[in-house]
Amino acid sequence: MVTKTLAEIYLKQGHLREAYQILKALSEKDPFNQEVQERLKEVSERLGLSNHPEPVEASSVLSEEERIRILQKWLSNIQEQRKK
Repeated sequence: MVTKTLAEIYLKQGHLREAYQILKALSEKDPFNQEVQERLKEVSERLGLSNHPEPVEASSVLSEEERIRILQKWLSNIQEQRKK
């Protein structure tokens, strides 16, 4: 299970690689979560990984149709999770 809380626990314990992996997974799941993006950047810098891209604003990259498609996918995922 990947959560921001688990990433923070790993960070507090000094497990930067594990925290980075969780934050990266969260970033891929929700690329427009600025909090996760900022934390991922911070951890990647601490690990010496300089190739982490800068976070971008969703509105500057995606068209309205693409944003709607992504939000519909999120909604579908949420509905699936509630069924479990």
